[in-house]
Amino acid sequence: MARELVYTGFMSLDGVVDSPGGKVEGHRSGGWVMDTEFVPEAFALKGEELADTTALMFGRRSYEAFAPTWRDSDDHLAYKDLPKYVVSSSLSDDALIDGWGPLTILRTEEDVAKLKQTDGGPIYLHGSAELARRLADADLIDRYNLLVFPVLLGAGKSLFSRADRDKQTLRLRDSASYSNGVTKLVYEVVR
Repeated sequence: MARELVYTGFMSLDGVVDSPGGKVEGHRSGGWVMDTEFVPEAFALKGEELADTTALMFGRRSYEAFAPTWRDSDDHLAYKDLPKYVVSSSLSDDALIDGWGPLTILRTEEDVAKLKQTDGGPIYLHGSAELARRLADADLIDRYNLLVFPVLLGAGKSLFSRADRDKQTLRLRDSASYSNGVTKLVYEVVR
């Protein structure tokens, strides 16, 4: 049985996923998650993911942004020794950060498909909008765990591709809405 590849992220109502925590990528509205009232139950999905994750996946830019922070973060301690995969055609082995568990560079979507055929549990893809679009177009993403925030950003990186491709049906697995306007949407890809 293939391992499940799960995209997880924060998304604006108009589908933007970049710079939710800050202006790292230069988005003029970076940090938009922080502008929403904090309601603990709205973020319970993140705790569930921590318990379910058996490996992490990133694109190069998200890896470079997350690795130095998450490696030393008490909030992400459960991730420290898990296998991590960075999908990049340009990242070199000497650019990997030490002290953050096993790290492997995957060069192609075919490498990701091979990884999914190995033994193990769910692999969680964080951030990495461009990579997520490529993997979705290659039919490699199995589930979307989204926290949708009540904000329209008008511009920014979209999670979903605009490529001309066949319709893809999703099945709602779980949903909830919270007092701060955040909505949890967990969709499985129907094959």
